[in-house]
Amino acid sequence: MPGFELFGKEERQQVEKVLDTGVLMRYGFDGMRDGHWKAKELEEALSQRMQVNHAHVVSSGTAALTIALASAGVGAGDEVIMPTFTFVASFESILALGAVPILVDVDDTLTLNPNAVENAITPKTKVVMPVHMCGSMADLDALQQICKKHGLLLLEDACQAIGGSYKGKPLGSIGNLGCFSFDYVKTVTCGEGGALITDNGEYYENAQKYSDHGHDHIGNDRGAESHPFLGYNFRISELNAAVGCAQIQRLDEFLGIQEKNYNMLREALSSVERVTFRRVPDGGVENYSFLNFFLPTEEMARRTHKALLDAGVDSCFYWYDNNWHYYRKWEHLTNQKTLGKLSQEVLHGLQDFNKVDFSVSDHWVGRNISCLIKLGWTENEVSERADTMVRILKSL
Repeated sequence: MPGFELFGKEERQQVEKVLDTGVLMRYGFDGMRDGHWKAKELEEALSQRMQVNHAHVVSSGTAALTIALASAGVGAGDEVIMPTFTFVASFESILALGAVPILVDVDDTLTLNPNAVENAITPKTKVVMPVHMCGSMADLDALQQICKKHGLLLLEDACQAIGGSYKGKPLGSIGNLGCFSFDYVKTVTCGEGGALITDNGEYYENAQKYSDHGHDHIGNDRGAESHPFLGYNFRISELNAAVGCAQIQRLDEFLGIQEKNYNMLREALSSVERVTFRRVPDGGVENYSFLNFFLPTEEMARRTHKALLDAGVDSCFYWYDNNWHYYRKWEHLTNQKTLGKLSQEVLHGLQDFNKVDFSVSDHWVGRNISCLIKLGWTENEVSERADTMVRILKSL
């Protein structure tokens, strides 16, 4: 991770095919295309790889989450349970629909704590959104049971975990809906892009219309299409989709490299006393895009992170202080900083962040260091990195 590290002839050939036709839009202009439909081609590859009936590619992972929620009828005042540790897109997608994000604790998986989810459910809850952060998954069996018990939708945000699996099923395919990001720093990149997947035909039909201004996409005359309901513009371009067509075919190649580099680092760090690793639920297989480990205390994690950076060990993250990925720095959410007015449903539904207790999340995220696994490292570079990390950890 990320896939741009290994751009090559495959990506160039796919992009050139689009440029040769001159058609950069995913819809229409049938006669000019010379048979090239890159967005559709990427959707077919995703459906096959993720073992689902339907895939729809869009402009970003944020768009995918927004469309997935809309396709299932989520709207004003509906509550969506999400973790304290994620990317800001999680709550942005919820708020965009007038729904209410309800933050709950993570556990030692660094993903949704099922007990916290159960305690957060109210009559307004409609969706549980686990986010498979840093390449690994939540306790999906437990979350599925909770959703079944309360009649809730399970929406998997697998934006950072493409290629991972749970009990033999690809991440993203286990819930009612699943979403991926193909932005510039993801394992599979389109530069900008995303996708939602589902086995539910109604959700798919809603999604492919909603993402294109409500067009019904019936017939060959775009100007004659009707609009069954309101929609917006979340389309992906054919150029972005073309890059994705090449990258999705290389996913196994990328995963193999990530696993090799991950295992080398993990084996080395396992020799350091009192270093422990995030829990992967039984039956789960990471996509190996990050190596996450815990230090005994928050103070030691801070010192270790600084020492790693000072020693030139880049791409190690201390999410506890990160502006984008942990609730502590989401002042725009907690202080309701918006350009326009929030709806009364949102204002009345948001948690009082001055009173809510996320100490369980702090316990885990505050002691965690997360190391990005790069595709471009040589074996010697991984070995040298491992030696440096072990030396620093032992010295501290």
